Amino acid sequence: MTLYADEKFKPIPVRRDKGLFGSVLFYLRLLLDLQLLTCMRFLAPRLAHVQGSLLDVGCGEMPFRALLAPEVTYVGIDVPAAHAFGMMQHPEIIAFDGTHIPFQDAVFDCVLCTEVLEHVEEYASLIAEMARVLKPGGRLLVTVPFAARVHHAPHDFYRFTRFRLQTLFKGFGAVEVIERGDDLAVIANKLIVVTLRLARPVVSVGIMWRLPILLVLMPFVFVALMVAHLSIMLGWGSRTDPLGYGVVAVKD
Repeated sequence: MTLYADEKFKPIPVRRDKGLFGSVLFYLRLLLDLQLLTCMRFLAPRLAHVQGSLLDVGCGEMPFRALLAPEVTYVGIDVPAAHAFGMMQHPEIIAFDGTHIPFQDAVFDCVLCTEVLEHVEEYASLIAEMARVLKPGGRLLVTVPFAARVHHAPHDFYRFTRFRLQTLFKGFGAVEVIERGDDLAVIANKLIVVTLRLARPVVSVGIMWRLPILLVLMPFVFVALMVAHLSIMLGWGSRTDPLGYGVVAVKD
């Protein structure tokens, strides 16, 4: 798999290593990574109530597994080329082709799919497969970005609105689409991305203008980040311009 060489600011894989140090690093990342933070806020209360078995589609490094009760049977699947996106290889992850899920019908109580659909050209086929392996009454939990830069190029194909998401999952009995974050979080997220790009350790003539801009920008980034966290908690901003969406779909 060939990635665009000019994607110099690549996404950092979401990892949650075992132990205290791994947990501390993960929660420190939540302070800066507002996309991940809003995914966690959407998923944590819902995964806490999962019982039986869960299939994680496009599981990456399985960062949300820790949100499940210990007795839940967890199964993670991902494409073999996930390592090209910086993912570490885990022997327990089952390989699949990105569309056809290698399990029989109606075997899982819950299916999880986080920040994956935007990378799937035939997303309707994958949604149909996730519905197929769900038991009747089972829940599908999905997150997708909305205000996000192009990432994992050239394998970044879509951004979905809440209206498109409602039609995508209309084959389910009940569908709920929930905004993740708001316009204030989007502004902070963009400023953080710009700051990280300016701070990248590249020695060139550009450092002469990057450093002064970075120094001026930092106080604004700090204020914007604090406002974004408060807005996410208290609902200050506009939900019509979110970072992304979460979907809960229940199979008939």
